[in-house]
Amino acid sequence: QVQLVESGGGSVRSGGSLRLSCVGSGVTYSDSNAALGWFRQRPGKEREPVAAIYPLTGSTYYAVSARARFTISLDNAKNTVYLQMNSLKPEDTAMYFCAAQNEYSPDWFTSRQYTYWGQGTQVTVSS
Repeated sequence: QVQLVESGGGSVRSGGSLRLSCVGSGVTYSDSNAALGWFRQRPGKEREPVAAIYPLTGSTYYAVSARARFTISLDNAKNTVYLQMNSLKPEDTAMYFCAAQNEYSPDWFTSRQYTYWGQGTQVTVSS
């Protein structure tokens, strides 16, 4: 049984930083090139992609809103994917979810390409 557990959310002031973590159990991230992604859902909005990483190639992809401020990374030894978020803005306030594809798909952007999801961790950025 695959489980993804996020942590690291919290409340910060605008300009601050947070690092989100997502530990996988029942799955070894580095066993395949299935993408690992971070999505978020802002209040009143649909879930949207933030970033993704392909474990075997190390390729990373970012939504426009995340580029230059967020960094996704993978620690194979810890089976943990991270999202380092810097220069946070109030509009980054959202529930953040990690997700894993069941098999490789080049479409990292679409939530339905991901089979496994964590429960989410709340990020709140105040001005």
